[in-house]
Amino acid sequence: MFDVVVVGGGPSGATAAEDLVRSGHKVALLDREGRIKPCGGAIPPRLMQDFFIEDAQLVAKVNTARMISPTGRHVDIPIENGFVGMVDRKDFDPFLRKRAVEAGADYYTGTFVRIERPEGTPVVIFRDKETQEERELPCKLVIGADGAKSRVGLAEVKDADKVPLVFAYHEIIKAPEKTEVYDPVRCDVIYDGAISPDFYGWVFPHGDSASVGMGSELSSVNLKDATAALRKASGLEHCETLRKEGAPIPLKPMDRWDNGKDVLLAGDAAGVVAPSSGEGIYYAMVGGRVAATACAATLASGRVKDLKLARKLFMKEHKMVFRVLASMQNAYYRNDDRRERFVSLCHDVDVQRLTFEAYMNKKLVRANPLAHLKIGIKNMAHLTGLVKANHV
Repeated sequence: MFDVVVVGGGPSGATAAEDLVRSGHKVALLDREGRIKPCGGAIPPRLMQDFFIEDAQLVAKVNTARMISPTGRHVDIPIENGFVGMVDRKDFDPFLRKRAVEAGADYYTGTFVRIERPEGTPVVIFRDKETQEERELPCKLVIGADGAKSRVGLAEVKDADKVPLVFAYHEIIKAPEKTEVYDPVRCDVIYDGAISPDFYGWVFPHGDSASVGMGSELSSVNLKDATAALRKASGLEHCETLRKEGAPIPLKPMDRWDNGKDVLLAGDAAGVVAPSSGEGIYYAMVGGRVAATACAATLASGRVKDLKLARKLFMKEHKMVFRVLASMQNAYYRNDDRRERFVSLCHDVDVQRLTFEAYMNKKLVRANPLAHLKIGIKNMAHLTGLVKANHV
């Protein structure tokens, strides 16, 4: 009998499993292995501090972000007083799972099938990866950290099927030498309706390799063709392709993360990917941590209402950031004219400073009130067309 079975061994599930075993609980971590999520791989210093990630896990350190408009104009934003770490999910996720196992979690490989409750408490049924036979993991609580379109969520939590999704696709390529269009210490973010009519494309360095991809909520968009166009526009069409990956990414936290009795969702399964930026690793790991906290509280108190602590703790700290990012996406990702204006806005030094301080520290930082006023006025000027899109 396990205290908690964690379904899904990505950053969220591995973090939840490790936190729970370190707090003295008996935990099973179930992962199907072999799947690598399409991900730019950016992690902020805050993540490295909060979750004890050392430099050895990084494949690159980025010091500049380049925002590229539909007409090809760009603004380079320096990352002051730090860097953005880059990880490759094919290595990072196994590292996190291994750390959870070394802490004391029991590890199983296979596919989640269903949850049964023959005696009132949950039994997770999974199909063993090796034998293909169904096996049982009896427990007191279940954490579903099995990604967007979570099988645990769809089976157990109300409205889990109503989360809006962006479909992301990327290709990991062999990195070229540094050129005018590719820099191994710079992330490129491409706001161009020809690449993505409602999100963005990216070129993120991964040391010896690079992630080139895009996302869209529209099913009419051919993700592979769009990525091919992005590679050509970025001068990367002749680079060797190492692997290709695609998956849905949720862009809105669910209103409810638990089923009111014994199941709690975490990470992508709960919808905690940042709007506008699509950043997910940090929020997934925070989601795993608050899920572990809520489960530990529930096991200690016997009150199933304590499962709600996970969402309360997460939203208390991050709700405002998510709200601001969602507003920005709704305002600027509508069409190329708006995207052009967004890149123009990024020239503002105050915008740059506040944006990256918020990214690095995961908080909406306070600044000189005049700077906030200036940003607000310039934002309205761009949205209403009072200034030209190419105005700097």
